[in-house]
Amino acid sequence: MNMNKDFLKDIPHEKIYFTIGDVASIFQVNTSLIRFWESEFPMLKPHKNVRGERKYTRKDLSVIAQIYKLVKEEGYTLDGARKHFKSSQIDKNEAPGNELLNRLLKLKISINQWKDAL
Repeated sequence: MNMNKDFLKDIPHEKIYFTIGDVASIFQVNTSLIRFWESEFPMLKPHKNVRGERKYTRKDLSVIAQIYKLVKEEGYTLDGARKHFKSSQIDKNEAPGNELLNRLLKLKISINQWKDAL
């Protein structure tokens, strides 16, 4: 699977969150690999609902795509991929609007958790 920057354009825009199964399907890998990458790459932090289910955003998918490209396509070791992330500062917010978007997404998750609890 060749990861290019436009891979997200094929995903419906109305979909905001993705399950770990969705993500594994998109990247054609096992869910265990996605969970492993979460433990190895601190910049990959999906939101979790009250039940502990992971909810990935488009930003998370972009991070996973970058990890996938480095490890699976370019042959980086995990340590080499982590160093690449640090040196290129991929894990930092690229645009000022991302902070606001992240806060709004967290707010939406909180609202959904309250709704689920009722």
